[in-house]
Amino acid sequence: MILSDTEVAVAAASAGAAVVRRYYGTAVDHFAKADRDFATTADLEAEQAILAVLRAHRPDDGFVGEESGRSGASASRVWLVDPLCGTLNFAVQSPLIAVNVALRSADASVAAAADPLSGEIFWTDGTASWVRRDGTDAPLVPSASSRLVDVNLDPPFPNAATFLATSLLADPEFQSEFGPRVLSTTLAVTWVAAGRRAAYVTDGDRRDSVHFAAGLAICAAAGCVVTGLDGGPLDSGPGGLIVAADPATHETLLRMVRKQP
Repeated sequence: MILSDTEVAVAAASAGAAVVRRYYGTAVDHFAKADRDFATTADLEAEQAILAVLRAHRPDDGFVGEESGRSGASASRVWLVDPLCGTLNFAVQSPLIAVNVALRSADASVAAAADPLSGEIFWTDGTASWVRRDGTDAPLVPSASSRLVDVNLDPPFPNAATFLATSLLADPEFQSEFGPRVLSTTLAVTWVAAGRRAAYVTDGDRRDSVHFAAGLAICAAAGCVVTGLDGGPLDSGPGGLIVAADPATHETLLRMVRKQP
């Protein structure tokens, strides 16, 4: 069967999510990486399940996996894979995790992000975005009505001289405008597209990130405002992210970020 790129992304994310779901709440081995970071048996096996789907349907494409690195020959079509975003949450049985699969190419912007525990799959074909529940797709409609903003507090903070998430949270204007949330997982990015969050803010370089590529593609196709911390394109400036449900919310947050010394 010949599948579209979108169908391949959804199938791959679903395969990874099935592995993560099977391991959730069980004893898994931990494998140390850098600093406080680690992978688990679930990360490794979920990535292999995802890559198996991608290699079966797109054998000539390139692949970048969070755990296994780069493979495949193509440089023009590359799949970015994060098999378990929120590994620490997973390890301590906090149900805020995601499986991310995105295709980077000149003529496609498809992606899928699965929530293994709710069974939801957020996906885009590059023109619009949907969420699949129990086999039924519904369009994603961003909304800032919740006034909830997720802020990533995980280091590193490369822009600490001009932006700190903790300072944003302490800003009286932020406190009067929004309710802060801290999930430490890219599931929060897709929730902006779904209207469950007004915005998401993080520091760091997010270009071609296996963690963020899927969520950002879904948000962009849903009509969210996606920029760097300076309000410019993601491929320029200091990095970081402001993902907002609408222009007014984005402008408010951008003004608060610019207030920082």
